[in-house]
Amino acid sequence: MEPLTDQSGGDARLAAALRVSLARLNRRLRRQSGAHSLTPTQLATLVAVERHSGITPGALAELEKMQPPSMTRVIAALEERGLLDRTAHATDRRQVTVSLTEEGRVLLREERRRKEAWLVQRLGELTPEERTTLRAAAPILERLSQM
Repeated sequence: MEPLTDQSGGDARLAAALRVSLARLNRRLRRQSGAHSLTPTQLATLVAVERHSGITPGALAELEKMQPPSMTRVIAALEERGLLDRTAHATDRRQVTVSLTEEGRVLLREERRRKEAWLVQRLGELTPEERTTLRAAAPILERLSQM
């Protein structure tokens, strides 16, 4: 197998290897979810609301790259489960804002705890050198995820 970093198509091979590995890792992490039966979109919405508490549904749809009617359905489902609250907008009475409920915060904490525990166990199976490499790669992967 050719190295992933050579100059003749190396970036394409690296991109393919990362795509496959990250997709597989993401699937494995999703299996660590609790018994809440939320969809990945619903979980992502809770995380976005946690980061941007008091956000309007329209801004949330834009942030999550969703159509507003789809986001409205996601918010309604999360509100029905007691994970999100809608409140009147502070300055525009035609709008509402959404924020996490305490139950939503607890669910996210538990989600993170399960997934991080699984990752800690997997990291413990790696060599110290492999963990050092991953520590160096983590900020780069974060930057890629924000582009």
